[in-house]
Amino acid sequence: MGGLIIAGDRSGSGKTTVTMALLSALRQRGETVQAFKVGPDYIDPMFHRAITGRPAYNLDPVLTSESYVQQCFQRHRTTATYTLIEGVMGLFDGAGGTDWASTAHIARLLGCPVVLVVDCARLSRSLAAIVHGYNTLDSQVQIAGVVLNRVGSDRHLAMLKAAIASLQMPVLGVLRRDDAVTLPDRHLGLVPTDELPDLPERFRHLATLGQRCFDWAGLEPILARTAGFPHAPWRGGAEPSPAEPSSQGHAAATAAAQTGPPRPRPIRIGVARDRAFNFYYEDNLAMLAHLGAELVSFSPLADERLPPDLNGLLLGGGFPEMFAPELSQNGAMRQAIAQALAQGLPTYAECGGLMYLCEAIVDFEGRSWPMAGGIATTTTMTGHLTLGYRQVTAHQDSPVVTSGQQYWGHEFHRSAIAPAPVRPLAALNSYPLLHETSWSVGQEGWGHSSLHASYVHVHWGAQPALAQRFLTTCDRFRSAVGS
Repeated sequence: MGGLIIAGDRSGSGKTTVTMALLSALRQRGETVQAFKVGPDYIDPMFHRAITGRPAYNLDPVLTSESYVQQCFQRHRTTATYTLIEGVMGLFDGAGGTDWASTAHIARLLGCPVVLVVDCARLSRSLAAIVHGYNTLDSQVQIAGVVLNRVGSDRHLAMLKAAIASLQMPVLGVLRRDDAVTLPDRHLGLVPTDELPDLPERFRHLATLGQRCFDWAGLEPILARTAGFPHAPWRGGAEPSPAEPSSQGHAAATAAAQTGPPRPRPIRIGVARDRAFNFYYEDNLAMLAHLGAELVSFSPLADERLPPDLNGLLLGGGFPEMFAPELSQNGAMRQAIAQALAQGLPTYAECGGLMYLCEAIVDFEGRSWPMAGGIATTTTMTGHLTLGYRQVTAHQDSPVVTSGQQYWGHEFHRSAIAPAPVRPLAALNSYPLLHETSWSVGQEGWGHSSLHASYVHVHWGAQPALAQRFLTTCDRFRSAVGS
């Protein structure tokens, strides 16, 4: 299908830095690049989008399906010169200790070559065993070359190259131990792009690094074989201003194959988007827009009131705990959202959105901050990480699901909510480990005819009925209030 995958030998190997350096260098050369991310992560695609000026899309066959991954990839890569895919964890690490949803799985599914990033900080001759093992474990995965990351010195590099010389594996890049490209992180990963005022400077540094550290003579033929359409060679020049494609155009392309015609009259959906709330899958928003939604952004941090004439509300995930004082101080918005919920405005809230709807958030220092109060419970930040795919079985009807419906989602947070719901929205089961059966991880969520609030993040790409039901609920609300 075309595209180059940047994979790691393990989590933390540096594949995100390598991906961003490649994207930045290609953009500096004036190329149009489409980026994708394997797995459910929200933050890496934010950086991809900030560099390329184009929405970045998740490729996750657990949350969607194999066919959807192929369709999504093919649909969006055709308008770019080059396509880069950032992998997840180590190359062969999949869901539940299996191969499913691993970077290798995506490589086979899409027929894409792989560049393997290896953290060489504490390696010399052992590099040969690692590269040999990765290159021979699965004959259907083509490793086109390696990038040696965190190389300490010229002597260290000479030892590494000598170690793998007999393997005839191309070295396509060498990154030294460079703290200037280290991005700040926190309890759930990288700090999102909206919180980094020096981002343009970081990207310029990454572009310079990319031009210097990669073997472009070796990379360019590989990239050319995966190109989306013919391109002219780089003749030098300044970095162009990124031009972001129309969200409406992406919306129509994303959902057209799976859904009916758009509604003749737009349904106004308020979407919380600011530094506190920014975890949204591009495909979810695109599908809503195609189905007839007018997506109206607002900021729970800065705005005092909701946009007028809303028929529905989306409160995505993010880091409300990091902005709890500011969210708490905006009493006007907290009151507006609580009032909207009381009036039956159809509301879909995931993770951070759920936390904001609680009566309070207790931060890592034990301080309590009042929130919207639409749900009579409190979120407390903890040191315990809750992480993993979830098979969800709905126990209540909500604006998005019906009782008994099953679907897959993903949970990722360091907080707990108490008291628990009297009538939980859903039961959660883990992803099965290897050949074992899955097991219950409890019940959670608040739901009724106008509210769906859950820790679980859901990708609607292969489940257009979820988006359709949400808009149908919003349409009924609009008719009831006469807007």
